[in-house]
Amino acid sequence: MSKNIYLVPHDLTAVGDMALRYALHMGKKVNSEIILLHITSSKADSIKAMVKIDEIIAKTEVPYGIELKRVVREGSIFEDIGKIAHREGAQLIIMGTHGSSGLQKLFGSNAIKVVTSADVPFLIVQKNTPLTDIKNIIVPIDLTKESLQIVNVAGDMANIYGASVHVVGEKQNDELLSQQMKNRILIVKNQYDDRSIPCNVELFEKGGSFTKKIMKYVKDKNVDMLAIAYHTESLLPQFDTFAQTLITNDLSLPCMVLNSKPASALYF
Repeated sequence: MSKNIYLVPHDLTAVGDMALRYALHMGKKVNSEIILLHITSSKADSIKAMVKIDEIIAKTEVPYGIELKRVVREGSIFEDIGKIAHREGAQLIIMGTHGSSGLQKLFGSNAIKVVTSADVPFLIVQKNTPLTDIKNIIVPIDLTKESLQIVNVAGDMANIYGASVHVVGEKQNDELLSQQMKNRILIVKNQYDDRSIPCNVELFEKGGSFTKKIMKYVKDKNVDMLAIAYHTESLLPQFDTFAQTLITNDLSLPCMVLNSKPASALYF
């Protein structure tokens, strides 16, 4: 049986420990291999990091059936996380963040550069992210085809946990745009129906903050995971802020982020 490979970048802090714990929690659901990754800026730092990573592994209780190994590399987090994930055949990068200012602490001034450096989806957790089974996943979409690229990834996660997916968007006042949104919703709903994944659909009234409406829905429906496609050409205003707000949400819920490819490069 092939293994699910999870890459866990670790910065030798508590949020790195949280990312590892979350990967181990997920690994109990599937046949998995977890690669604990630390990237350094010099060979001297690499030697020290190997010792520290080995200490972390030594004190980690690894559930039966999960293989845990370490990779320490000299390089750049903005370039090498994605390369290593590709080389190792990872299906998912599980990464910790320190919060709204923590992405800068861990990854520099432009955190989204890490996500855009990889074709592999990220699952980003915070220090206080609950280690619970996922029952409800929210998938916001908009009028761009790029936003639909998260649908299958979220569906894979729903299959692992036996979870329901909540697809949300905004109603459109323009008749043509309204029909486009309905078409997108139908495409998504049919995909989940074909995979026997329970799917709920909600279109919010137009106006106001889409982010706030998403988080209100999250609280009202007891959603426990967010899943978004990151695409800079989104019709959503200030999408970088939108993405980071959901990634570092106040509930500390895990957030899956996929760097979407331009729709012009895909077939629909």
